[in-house]
Amino acid sequence: MREFATFEERLSEWTIESMKSVFGLERSDVHLGVTPTNNEKFGDYQCNAAMELARTLKKAPRQIAQEFVDAAELPDFVEKIDIAGPGFINFFLSNRALAEHIELLENDPHLGTEQLGQGKTVIIDYSSPNIAKPMHIGHIRSTVIGNAIDRLYRFLGYKVVADNHLGDWGTQFGLMMIGFRHFVNEEALQEAPVEELERIYVASYNKSKEDETWRDKAKAELVKLQQGDAENRALWERFIKLSIEEFNTIYDRLDVKFDLYRGESFYNDRLPKIIESLEAKGLAKESDGALIVDLEEDGMPVCIVRKSDGGYNYATTDLATVEARIEEFDPERIVYVTDERQQLHFKQFFAISGKLGLDANLVHVWFGLMRLPEATFSTREGNVIKLAALLDEAESRALEMVKASSPEMPEAQQKDLAKAIGIGAIKYTDLSQNPQSLVTFTWEKALNMEGNSAPYLQYAYARISSVYDKFHAQFPDADIEKCPIVVEHELERRLAIKLSRFPAAVHGAADNYRPNIMADYLYDLAQIYSSFYQNVPFLKAEEGVRESRIRLCRSTARTLRQGLGLLGIETRERI
Repeated sequence: MREFATFEERLSEWTIESMKSVFGLERSDVHLGVTPTNNEKFGDYQCNAAMELARTLKKAPRQIAQEFVDAAELPDFVEKIDIAGPGFINFFLSNRALAEHIELLENDPHLGTEQLGQGKTVIIDYSSPNIAKPMHIGHIRSTVIGNAIDRLYRFLGYKVVADNHLGDWGTQFGLMMIGFRHFVNEEALQEAPVEELERIYVASYNKSKEDETWRDKAKAELVKLQQGDAENRALWERFIKLSIEEFNTIYDRLDVKFDLYRGESFYNDRLPKIIESLEAKGLAKESDGALIVDLEEDGMPVCIVRKSDGGYNYATTDLATVEARIEEFDPERIVYVTDERQQLHFKQFFAISGKLGLDANLVHVWFGLMRLPEATFSTREGNVIKLAALLDEAESRALEMVKASSPEMPEAQQKDLAKAIGIGAIKYTDLSQNPQSLVTFTWEKALNMEGNSAPYLQYAYARISSVYDKFHAQFPDADIEKCPIVVEHELERRLAIKLSRFPAAVHGAADNYRPNIMADYLYDLAQIYSSFYQNVPFLKAEEGVRESRIRLCRSTARTLRQGLGLLGIETRERI
């Protein structure tokens, strides 16, 4: 058993061995471990094995539970054990064990979270904007959810390769080439590169609808690019450079970092080989001039891997990408974070990947769309809400809040705090919900200081920091490290148990690709702390108890900060 094993791990190990010993079970398909109880009056952990063993042992569940309780010798970290209902076995941890465990966690940089990812690589493919198009609200969920998963897996010890798979290839670049040469405004290109590139594309596209010769010229420019023409290649590379530079201004504001920026073009040389492999395995066949993979037996429609004009589809590029990633990184898994509309594509691509023997444990994390109610956003351009404008609005609204609540705060500090609150509010509104749900974003909910929001959690952290400062101001010579943590009060107990369950929240969020599990944990922790803060004396408590409670505060602050950090949300000592 590892040094910082959770109570659930320790107790499950004990119940499994004890159940086998008491009932002579050499092996069992029944879950013999424990799970946290939903109601604290029924204990801290619960074992439901008696119900599942009834058929095997041919006894009533409650009789099985009673025989187990009578025969088993409790581990030293359990205060008592009882039986509830038809045969639930409930365990109550000892206060001493809880206090000792929290002290152990204070010395662990991972707060007791097992480093399951040591020696393993995970590739996470997320955000993926298109070159020459500004990032808009449609990119926020992939970016924020993907980054939270990225952070969770790094925290678990995995080597994470965050890959921004850019849309940098395709027929639109022919229109871009000819359009750039005719319509570019160099001054506008300097001020807002991607917006100017988008304007150029729209102008060129509209002209192609009116002028057939323009379409032919655009196709000719595309062919030159595909054939490696130096001038067109240089122009295309300029589009990419300008786009990435502007994307990075958004990513910097969101505190999102990537290890790789590899667009579709990076894998072009591999596409013919993928087609050869599909044909060699008898997976691809011609249909109306195109090459398809029939997935009818897999319950899916056919997948086109090469179009009738010789061009390749996304599935072919994705297959080549997997092949390259396996060769370079040998990943334990590859995670793709995209919206719900791409579910069929990934099912098809995963199925074909498996048939080709490209086994890399592919995972598609899909999410519902985000929308804004009408009249809640002040700077709309057509039907597209630019991501930069959304972030500007968030920081502006947060700054109004900060100025109203802390007018004496220096302006630079106000702006810094507004950035943390505003950006955090957008992220948490997304991450606090199941990724597969539709998110309706409202400023009232996002910036609510009382409800389940980032500002509420950020304020909880700052409030603990102020308690810590008041303690040191009042007792400047106190050395809290010399005072052990003591758990006696009911609220101390609730807080300690919640702190001990942080690793389970990390693993649950990572294993299920649901950052909202971490968000739920942090909100519960903040609420328990709020009750603790309001009902238990701190600075007026007697010496020893006072220091113990300050240490519990410190552990809570550290856990809140770490958990919010895993969601990509910043904290500040003062709000």
